[in-house]
Amino acid sequence: MKFYIETYGCQMNISDSELVATILSTAGHIQADNIEDADVIIFNTCSVRQHAEDRVMGRIANEKSRKRTKTNLKIGVIGCMAQRLQDELIDLQKEIDFVVGVDQYSELPFIIESDEHLAVDFNKEEIYNEIYPTRRGKFNAFVTIMRGCNNFCSYCIVPYTRGRERSRPLSDVLEEVRIAGDNGYKDITLLGQNVNSYDYDGVKFPDLLRELNKIDNIKRLRFVTSHPKDLSDDLVIAMSECDKVCKNIHFAMQSGNTEVLKRMNRGYTAEHFYGRILKLREYMPDISITTDVIAGFPGESEEQFMDTYNLMKKIEFDYAFMYKYSPRRGTKAAEFTDQVDEAVRLSRLQRLIDMQREVTLHKYQAMIGKIVEVYVENVSKKSDDELSGKTDQYKICVFPGDKELIGQFVKVKITDATAGTLIGVQYNE
Repeated sequence: MKFYIETYGCQMNISDSELVATILSTAGHIQADNIEDADVIIFNTCSVRQHAEDRVMGRIANEKSRKRTKTNLKIGVIGCMAQRLQDELIDLQKEIDFVVGVDQYSELPFIIESDEHLAVDFNKEEIYNEIYPTRRGKFNAFVTIMRGCNNFCSYCIVPYTRGRERSRPLSDVLEEVRIAGDNGYKDITLLGQNVNSYDYDGVKFPDLLRELNKIDNIKRLRFVTSHPKDLSDDLVIAMSECDKVCKNIHFAMQSGNTEVLKRMNRGYTAEHFYGRILKLREYMPDISITTDVIAGFPGESEEQFMDTYNLMKKIEFDYAFMYKYSPRRGTKAAEFTDQVDEAVRLSRLQRLIDMQREVTLHKYQAMIGKIVEVYVENVSKKSDDELSGKTDQYKICVFPGDKELIGQFVKVKITDATAGTLIGVQYNE
């Protein structure tokens, strides 16, 4: 059977789609390049926000007409939305033939050939050991080093949709990265809901970085997501010492007020978070730091919001992903009675966005005159005469150049910048 996977959500879902494609291909099925050729359409879904689920429901509704002309077509839902809604999905959309949770992907070859509808049981032992995904991207490889989450932040649905935390064996991670390197992938991103808590038979995350740093056929190592409560001094030292580890980190603050952080169940104070920022910059003065922030969390006062605003301004993140708080059914925060008015949430969010835009522009313009190394990934979206790629700090950079440079590392001198893009010219020493 020919299958087509449509992926929504985070990098973990991208990695899972590659995993699923490998499992199905190994079983003899064929991955279709376009949806029109598919006998099976699989939606790999996200549940972090209601909007993500609504998009998938809309897409399923759009595709149901195919069943009128292709009566053997099957439509399936996998991933976090499948895990959260389970048989409710089939009740809501009669066109859905099967729903498969995050720990049951190995059952997919059987399910798509049978009349089975549900496979959603959690399996705390499932880490998809010794399955090395076949990748369809050209330059960047996402490698999952652990699955699940133990943190239970009060606003987050992930522990309920991905189960408890478990780490992949060191040997498995090393082998997957080596294979990616052998296949030409030079930029590797390690994935986990909280990579800092990786622990397999006493091998911790800093140890894993040091081992991966020894692999010759890769050039860059990144990782997401990094939880502030578990960012150890040893991890900071490992980042600074390992030449392949990029000097950038995504470090989710969420709030700059300790009382709000406590209600979020984040496990750290605002003071601790700021102390970790100082430690990172002590060892890596040029490190780029991005973050996540929630505006208008239940019970957040104007004074508490200003603590967040002022701490963000003090830290000067290179970039921030900012959101107004949105309740998710099944989380503790959704049950809080002191929900902040929607208009207030939107107003606070806009104030954060306006401030961060200025900071980001300042940070990017501070790069003017510097020499950076760019991993060239594509032609620029705005001009066929320009190339686009990412720096070590995960900043997008565009510059004039020949298409033959795609896939190579190029030195670029920065001549200009916007609040999101570095602009430069090739630098010849």
